[in-house]
Amino acid sequence: MRKLIAGIILGTALLCGTKAHAQYNREYFFWVGRSCMMNNDYQEAIRTLNTLLRFDEDAFEGYFLRGIAKYNLDDLLGAEDDFSTAIRLNPVYTQAYTYRAITRSRLGNYDDALQDFREAIELRPDLPGPYYSRGVTRLLNQQFKEAIDDFDKFIRQENKVADAFICRGLSYLHLKDTTRAYENFNTAIRTNRENPNGYNRRGGLHLQQEQYKEAEADFNKAIECDSAYLLSYFNRALVYNATNRPMQALADFDKVIQLDSTNSLTYFNRAMLRTQIGDYNHALEDYDKVALYSPNNVLVYYNRAGVYAQLGEIERAVEDYTSAIKLYPDFANAYIYRGRLRELLRDPQGAKEDRSIAQRKIAEYRSRLNDSTYSIYADTTQRFDRLLSFDSKFAGGSFDRITGHNGGHEEMRLLPLFKFTLMRPDSVPAAKPYHLQRVDDFKKRIGNEYLTLSCRESNIAPDTLVMLDKQYVQELNASNPAWTVLFERAVTQSLIKQYTNSVSTYSSAIELNPSNPFLYLNRSTTRAEMIDFISSIDNSYQRITIDSDPANRLNNNSKRTYSYDEAVADLNKAVKLFPDFAYAYYNRANLLALSGSLPEAFEDYTKAISLNPAFAEAYYNRGIIQLFMKDTRKGCLDLSKAGELGITEAYEVLKRYASLDN
Repeated sequence: MRKLIAGIILGTALLCGTKAHAQYNREYFFWVGRSCMMNNDYQEAIRTLNTLLRFDEDAFEGYFLRGIAKYNLDDLLGAEDDFSTAIRLNPVYTQAYTYRAITRSRLGNYDDALQDFREAIELRPDLPGPYYSRGVTRLLNQQFKEAIDDFDKFIRQENKVADAFICRGLSYLHLKDTTRAYENFNTAIRTNRENPNGYNRRGGLHLQQEQYKEAEADFNKAIECDSAYLLSYFNRALVYNATNRPMQALADFDKVIQLDSTNSLTYFNRAMLRTQIGDYNHALEDYDKVALYSPNNVLVYYNRAGVYAQLGEIERAVEDYTSAIKLYPDFANAYIYRGRLRELLRDPQGAKEDRSIAQRKIAEYRSRLNDSTYSIYADTTQRFDRLLSFDSKFAGGSFDRITGHNGGHEEMRLLPLFKFTLMRPDSVPAAKPYHLQRVDDFKKRIGNEYLTLSCRESNIAPDTLVMLDKQYVQELNASNPAWTVLFERAVTQSLIKQYTNSVSTYSSAIELNPSNPFLYLNRSTTRAEMIDFISSIDNSYQRITIDSDPANRLNNNSKRTYSYDEAVADLNKAVKLFPDFAYAYYNRANLLALSGSLPEAFEDYTKAISLNPAFAEAYYNRGIIQLFMKDTRKGCLDLSKAGELGITEAYEVLKRYASLDN
């Protein structure tokens, strides 16, 4: 009925003359727009404000309100654009600066957000709100001392806002000042005894310091305040587990799953807990759920294999250890336990091979103890059956990510690297306009009908790849190694994820033929894939987000960073040897983007496109990074071009930005 009345009002208004409408009905539209937003009907608010703005393009308040509506619909880029228009029409509009800053903060664009906060505070230094919001942004940007200063200024004017004390406490916590963190969490609780977040934060600090009685009391109180806040149940389950009360811990995990049936971390923890108490069949059901939601995580298969072994299902345990090894061929523990099971299956040769491989992996780890890149080999002494905190999540192992803040668009991914790989000839797409005689000559010199230059995954069966690898080993043992055979074996080693060995084999080929750019290209790709895969296992878990307050989405600063410097150096060499090789610039752009150097990546994509004007993948990736750099219009133009050239994923991304044209 409310919408019907609003429609009648709007219809009547449109029957009036344009001037009368603009002068007389302007407040009606504001009133209807505000009413819709108060009722959380943001789409109807946008439609109403669109009508207003068609008649009055200078109504800066209309753009501001529409920006708020878009923000609440998670159209952050659209909201930013509307706030920018409001500021252009009214350069002293304090609220527009504040809300654009908040939007930019959510997009991860902290520098511009902080500049907007400066503008807002200079215009109205007496308003407390911008200090709080800027403090949250600085907290997210890990400027902890500056964040504390902002929260101090806010609290001097507004000392009844519990979240301000919580955020200040988090800032002190990240500065390792647990005493002041406690003080602030205590003050937050005294300020608002009905806010579960204060109890959860203080309880989390008690849990971290193994003060289980105090932690449990806080989580109990948090649940009393909000019986649907799953973080409270999850944390209390950790307390119960740490104090040897498994059945109560299981009950709390059950409650979390009841509230969030796709929470893979809770299934994972419940599976480990069920395993510890001997409830193996239910543990298997939980691991099956985890495998469904996180199919590329090696620890799922590794832990499930242990459960199968306990149940006497040795063959299935071996299958799971094999799956773990396929995902991570350098996983020494998996070889050790699979070898023991193969003994039980009366496969002494297989057991011997597994023991030999495990010993070699351990030796490799020990030889690289001072090389942080290879620290993952430490899995040979690490246990994987401890419960994990809610500050954790299974990380993906895919190479198609951009590191750092991505503005909430995790689903937007870079298309992968180009490399010489093996594919069935009948599956290779028809030749593109970009033709390089030097590439054809190289393929002819190798003489392998499967060899092609592509960014797609190989469709050669794993068993066939292993057979080919063994064939190349025989050829290398039969005579003096030719660089061509070394190259072919390095390709197969990479495809079966023997990254370390593959890099070594490429290096041997390069020693014999140091002027070949394609050897550097493939070694670079293998190094990058190895580092990315290692990072996905070394940091098997990373912080997840469940809170709406942006301060609670602070990234875990303990995550190891990985350098693509060696991979980039190989591409620098390839470019020097073959300056017209568009794929080398494209690959280097990808690695620069993954390292967070987006402007430099943009330059390399542009160079690749200048060499190959029909380079669809380069248009797509350049479009993606321009979206990340907030140049939406040019980014969408590049994506449009990529779509024209056959990249269907481009249209999926463009759909998310169609509202920017409103």
